[in-house]
Amino acid sequence: MTRKQFLQTLQLGVYSYLFGKLNFSTSIASPQKKGIKNWLWLHPWNNISDDEYKKRFDKIKEYGIDAILPNIYGSWRALYTSQHLPYAEPLLEKLLPFAKSSGLEVHAWMWTMICNIENILEKHPNWFAVNRNGESSIKKPAYVNYYRFMCPNNIEVQEFITKTVTELSNYSELTGVHLDYVRYPDVILAERLQKKYDIVQDKEYPEYDYCYCETCKKLFKDESGIDISKDENAETKILWKQFRYDSLTKFINNKLIPAAKKKNKVITAAVFPNWENVRQQWSKWNLDGVHPMLYNDFYNENVEWIVKNIIKGKQSLNSATKLFSGLMVDSFDPEEFKTTITKAIEANADGVSLFAYHSMKDGHWESLKELTKSSQ
Repeated sequence: MTRKQFLQTLQLGVYSYLFGKLNFSTSIASPQKKGIKNWLWLHPWNNISDDEYKKRFDKIKEYGIDAILPNIYGSWRALYTSQHLPYAEPLLEKLLPFAKSSGLEVHAWMWTMICNIENILEKHPNWFAVNRNGESSIKKPAYVNYYRFMCPNNIEVQEFITKTVTELSNYSELTGVHLDYVRYPDVILAERLQKKYDIVQDKEYPEYDYCYCETCKKLFKDESGIDISKDENAETKILWKQFRYDSLTKFINNKLIPAAKKKNKVITAAVFPNWENVRQQWSKWNLDGVHPMLYNDFYNENVEWIVKNIIKGKQSLNSATKLFSGLMVDSFDPEEFKTTITKAIEANADGVSLFAYHSMKDGHWESLKELTKSSQ
């Protein structure tokens, strides 16, 4: 493909996406009373009895949760018996039968593009993303030490991550796989987080802009004819951003989704509302569901911002992909919690995803139970 053909093809796709797919409206759909599914992120417990496991799962189900998202792999060690990851203990195997007996779906929550396994860091430094300054995420991760993102264009990285999805999909009692950190590092943080880390990001700064590894630069040059190291005019920057959006999209659609579907598993992902800032064009991903993390406090926004992003997200997705509104539980008192969930469903969300179990107080549980009963 020539550079001219590449530009024409990419521009056509961008225009089609912006003007054909999106048809924003300020109207809110009527509340959906049927088919709503509520989810709960949680960290598995390793020090409780079988009876306590059953008791907690029974309560989770009784109070209105349909599916749990236990964190089974968080970039260091797996909490299932893995053949290719170091693992701590088989908590997935322990919780599956209890969750099933309580009537809960289980979707294994896994970190995707981040890896903090010491053996991998030492033996495969070329797997890791590089910022515009030429610094590896191993030695100089953005913001926090665990932000060691890998490159989605590295074939060995693709194989490594796909193995995790495949292993999890082999569990017959598991309903699905849930992808987290399936993105690049934030090139611009949410407003409140900038204050937290004492930084100002009024533009895209090179230390937060990934990935400029040799693999990515070569692939981009092969496709476009452009050497990104030498040519960064305005048009090239647009093409370079789209290349990175597409790099993630191809990996997810061509590798991770087929790995889950081979075993008939549901596959979903936690995603950002401001997807451009993490190069995460999730409206093009062929997932069963997306869980946009609409944590309004991070963005110094109110509940109406959540509603707006649900409407925007629903209109950007194909009809086969469900949208579950991610809510930060400890941002709301019980009454605000109830109101926010109600508005999310009225905005046509297919349910809510609550972060997280440890933040749910008695009042939150009671509010959720009231809403669930009123919709039956």
